[in-house]
Amino acid sequence: MSGMYQEIMAFVLTISGWILESSTVSMDFWKVSSDDGSVITTSTFWANLWKHCVTDSTGISSCRDFPSMLALDGYIQACRGLMIAAICLGLFGSVLALIGMKCTKVGGSDENKARITCFAGVDFILCGICSLSACSLYAHRITTEFFDPMFMSQKYELGAALFIGWAGGILCILGGSVFCLSVADSFSRSHSQANYIYRGAASHSHITAYTRGQTKPVKEGHAADNSSSSRVQHFDKNAYV
Repeated sequence: MSGMYQEIMAFVLTISGWILESSTVSMDFWKVSSDDGSVITTSTFWANLWKHCVTDSTGISSCRDFPSMLALDGYIQACRGLMIAAICLGLFGSVLALIGMKCTKVGGSDENKARITCFAGVDFILCGICSLSACSLYAHRITTEFFDPMFMSQKYELGAALFIGWAGGILCILGGSVFCLSVADSFSRSHSQANYIYRGAASHSHITAYTRGQTKPVKEGHAADNSSSSRVQHFDKNAYV
């Protein structure tokens, strides 16, 4: 029963992380830079994986989409691929987890369900690694440009989307690890139960064989006593006659 509760907790963690990762892909503010002038004029520059935008003090945004994918910087292309891979892996992992969990009625035998659950755990761990890698790569580019004294263009800071992506990746890794640990725990319990049943059967067969071996000579001795008494009585009658 505890294994089922562990799987439910792992499923909640992984689904929460996958939702956070999915929302991070289209979220604004991957990187943010504020250009403050007077008290009235304030411009906020921000960008994500798909566009650059500027928002003024009145809340009006002016955005420019990125050019062709082949004309993008390499780190943006890598971040896009990693985040899309994380979403796909999370989708496949959620389907495998629903099939392999003990609280569902599909998936076949317990052994097959355990294997499917283990695959789902590994899938979610890879999903979290992809999300962490994408956000870390994007953050590394931001910090490198920010602390480079020779970089004269607009400098940015870490946006809120990066922290949400990191949180989603960590939740997916934790949930996938709990899936794998629950499967390992169930396998160890089944193995110990099998050893206990085998040893109990072996000891029971030893006791049965010992008692049979002890009772057999007693029966033979008793039969021998009966035969000897019958012979004595037979000889006594002949002697009397």
